[in-house]
Amino acid sequence: MSLPRTLVLIDSDPRTSARPAEGIRIAAGIGAWRKTEVTLLLRGPAGYSLQEYADELVDEDNFTHYLPMLADRAEPIYVEESFADLAALDGSPWKYEVISREHAARLVHESDYLIRL
Repeated sequence: MSLPRTLVLIDSDPRTSARPAEGIRIAAGIGAWRKTEVTLLLRGPAGYSLQEYADELVDEDNFTHYLPMLADRAEPIYVEESFADLAALDGSPWKYEVISREHAARLVHESDYLIRL
C-alpha cells in the first residue's frame, strides 16, 4: 500500500512574508511522521526560499533548521518556472529542480492533500 501524497505549495515571497518559512516548517514536520509522501513546490517569488543566504529572509531560523530535512530526501524541492530570478539561486546549497507550469499542475492533480501558503 502506498502512502498518500501531500503537496505543500508556497507562492509568497520569503523576503517579505513569514508564510514560506512556516510552509517549510510544516512540510518538514509532516514529512517526519512518514504517514504521507511530502512534496514541496515553490511558485513565483517563493523560489527565493532556496537562495544561498537565509539571513535575508523573514523567519530565517525556519529555513536553516527545516530546509536541510527536506533536502535530504530523494525527491528534489520543485521550483516552478514562474520564478523568474533563477540567478538568485546561484550558489544555493539545496537540491532543487525547475519544472514547467504543466508539471506543477500535474503535481497538484496527483496529490491527495494540498497545503497552500
